[in-house]
Amino acid sequence: MSSRPALQPAAVTMDVRIVPIARHHLAGFHSALDRVAREGRHLAMLEAPSFVRTRRFVLDSLKAGAIHVVAVAGYDEVIGWCDLRPKSAPTLRHSAVLGMGLITPYRGQGLGSRMLAATLDAAGQAGLQRAELVVRADNAPAIALYRRFGFRLEGTLRDYLRVDGVSHDALQMARLAPLHGSVQASQGPAL
Repeated sequence: MSSRPALQPAAVTMDVRIVPIARHHLAGFHSALDRVAREGRHLAMLEAPSFVRTRRFVLDSLKAGAIHVVAVAGYDEVIGWCDLRPKSAPTLRHSAVLGMGLITPYRGQGLGSRMLAATLDAAGQAGLQRAELVVRADNAPAIALYRRFGFRLEGTLRDYLRVDGVSHDALQMARLAPLHGSVQASQGPAL
């Protein structure tokens, strides 16, 4: 049993800030990642990697140009994250992979929208042209969020994940920024 008091929805979002991740957020990010992973519904992992591996992943991603914001409540408690990790191949550097999560008590309060907006704004400033993601096909709230932000379905990944012996399909979605002189220029908003 958790000794944490139940959070009331009105109190949940009162003091939540969306900020770029900093070193002092790493332990909190690791904790939030582990909490979301252990739900077995939203991420491909069922628990967070070790803190050392998580720390290295974040720092290496930032060094490679990733955009990574965290939602922090109260005195810097990390309750969620949103990141875009650029691809490393020369032919794919215009694109990045989106990842995000929010611990349960804070869902449904608009924080996912705030984190995604901040991340996509930074992506546009960084010149990224494509943001892509994979989401479980039964995660209707996340799919609706991504659609509101201009992500479009690119395909279904059948039998993509197995959790406790149960197969789950996933959706591949992407958002394209207008490219000067390209066919995509008329197909969606900028990142």
